[in-house]
Amino acid sequence: MDDPLSRNRLDEEASPYLRQHADNPVHWQPWDDAALAAARETDRPIFLSVGYAACHWCHVMAEESFADEEVAAVLNDSFVPIKVDREERPDLDRVYQTICGLVTGGGGWPLSVWLTPEGKPFYVGTYFPKTEDPKRGNVPGFLDVCRSFAASWESDREEIENRAGQWTDALRDRLESTPTSGGKTADTDGDADGSEDVGADILGNVATAAIRATDREHGGFGSGGPKFPQPWRIDALLRASAATDSDDALPAATASLDAMAAGGVYDQIGGGFHRYATDREWTVPHFEKMLYDNGELLALYAAAYRRTGRDRYARIMRETANFLRRELRHAEGGLFSTLDAQSEGEEGKFYVWTPEAVDTAIDDDRTAAIAKDRFGVIDAGNFEGKTVLTVSASIPSLADDYDCPESEIIERLDDARAALFAARSERVRPARDEKILASWNGLAIRGLARAGLVLGDDDQVELAADALSFVREHLWDPETKRLSRRYKGGDVKGTGYLDDHAFLARGALELYGATGDVDHLAFAIELAETIVGAFYDAGARTLYLTPEDGEALVTRPQELQDQSTPSSAGVAASLLLDLDAFSPSSEFADVADAVLDTHADRIRGRPLEHTSLGLAAHKRAHGSTEVVVTTDSDGAGFPESIRASLASTYVPDAVLAPRPPTEAGLDVWLDTLGLDEAPPIWRGRTERDDEPTVYVCEGRACLPPSHSVPDALSWFESGEGPSADGSAGSGGDLDVDDLPFDSD
Repeated sequence: MDDPLSRNRLDEEASPYLRQHADNPVHWQPWDDAALAAARETDRPIFLSVGYAACHWCHVMAEESFADEEVAAVLNDSFVPIKVDREERPDLDRVYQTICGLVTGGGGWPLSVWLTPEGKPFYVGTYFPKTEDPKRGNVPGFLDVCRSFAASWESDREEIENRAGQWTDALRDRLESTPTSGGKTADTDGDADGSEDVGADILGNVATAAIRATDREHGGFGSGGPKFPQPWRIDALLRASAATDSDDALPAATASLDAMAAGGVYDQIGGGFHRYATDREWTVPHFEKMLYDNGELLALYAAAYRRTGRDRYARIMRETANFLRRELRHAEGGLFSTLDAQSEGEEGKFYVWTPEAVDTAIDDDRTAAIAKDRFGVIDAGNFEGKTVLTVSASIPSLADDYDCPESEIIERLDDARAALFAARSERVRPARDEKILASWNGLAIRGLARAGLVLGDDDQVELAADALSFVREHLWDPETKRLSRRYKGGDVKGTGYLDDHAFLARGALELYGATGDVDHLAFAIELAETIVGAFYDAGARTLYLTPEDGEALVTRPQELQDQSTPSSAGVAASLLLDLDAFSPSSEFADVADAVLDTHADRIRGRPLEHTSLGLAAHKRAHGSTEVVVTTDSDGAGFPESIRASLASTYVPDAVLAPRPPTEAGLDVWLDTLGLDEAPPIWRGRTERDDEPTVYVCEGRACLPPSHSVPDALSWFESGEGPSADGSAGSGGDLDVDDLPFDSD
């Protein structure tokens, strides 16, 4: 076999990110057995670079360093250079991002890590300029760092090995160990670490921390930039606004929702969200668009619409779903991963405007003027001399300024947006990463199914169903009952991780609730069984990100904190609690209990960092909310009257559990699920008087059956349920800031 280190091997990879580097003079290797064996055989340190196709600073570092012959010579002669797509290998990214956070206090992409041949880290950072540049802060030059470690590996090996050993021990302590695996035993009457049960007050604790962190002036979290959406925090605020006595939770939630919707982080012309804002005001985004952000935000705005009734949230849902359909959909239904930030070598070029460009696109001068005022397009611009569009003037103020009815402003803005969209469509588009990831599709399926139910939009539900069908066909192995990680142009690669199984199962469960198709529920249960069988460690009483039979890394990571996506352990715990109602013999709830008990101190001590786990703990403490509706829809969803009532009532995190109206019909479902008898959630809940019937329960308290969905769900709106902490309300349309929104 040829020496793998003699050439750049990335031309053999399907990942768009890896192929971006296939022409570098660096002899890049993928993370595989050949590269790792070569590192051990040659006794060279590894230089690991982790990034993704849409990453702006990854492109910058590639242009400055990885395309440079001088840098390549050092990497090729003294290291084994390995490139990793973080979207394909979240396990590697999680391990080495963790050490970056521990050592530097931060993280991100590109991630740059120097490792021993055994994979133990001894130096870490993110972006490095080729040579030290005082204008970019106290960051050493990449070339100097590489030369220094090339020399130190020969002259000071013992110090490097000692540091690598200490850092690896820190990683194992942070990522792998639990109170149980660390030597403590489970307390039969409480948590694995002997602490008190967590959950009763955790929602209030999360909300208090989120309110404290909220920027009340500009929305989002923190007093400066950059700002990330962090939808799980906003979701917790929405839930707390309905379940606790907090007067501040709903204003804090809507401040963030409104600021994102009005800012440049949202694509005001084409719909969909960019990854994050670089500034406090949400004006200038990092322009890449990620499937996971848009999937999560769809679900969040659906919840906010239910909670507040604000039409602007419905508009955001429609436009975001249209963006997914138009720009990220595979012809067979799967959803692609990302759109790049750059086009024609410039960040944001596809999205920004000048006054002249607006005037050219819109053939009516008055309409063009209104559009420029609405979206803040000025000569000076707000981004490198051009303008990222934001909602800069409200419709009432524009009507005053132009002395016309609001209806005329709305009509002209509709025309303007159509004209700007058409003109923008002629530009060179950003590149698209056409990987289809099981986990990110799961997030999008959940968001589309929920938004479709809330809006009564069958097209959105169908888009979700098509994506689930694609993943099941291409990434699910019905024999092994395991998912693969990604699909790209017919190539399937990678072991499925906990996030793949948990996020996709959550999406399938949401789709079952929206359609009444029992096949989606059956698939969610299959995925949950895999979660318990492959990712749960009974000795450590935790869920790991990697399967038990997966590749052995320097540590086996858990994913407990919410980061760019929610904690897979938190999503899995909540999912298992919900599915236990359909499959009580599976002991799903026992596994969720063990995970939440094991990490009780983490959740209690740092609730904002562990919001997903905290919400699962709250669900366990107060009991799941179940809404069972008898419907003879045969997978086609609910009658409109039922759907509209379900859509207009905020019942946070309820399990929507449609079932056939008769016991004979249910028997067919039980065969599909492999059950001998009806689970408690459906048992005896048949249709009454030949009309669709609603059964509502929270914890162990239930209402009498009702033919009226509004009557049944008014329990939540009134706040008179069995416990004040479990009730929900519909809320009012509160104006919490001076942002120039329409009074829609």
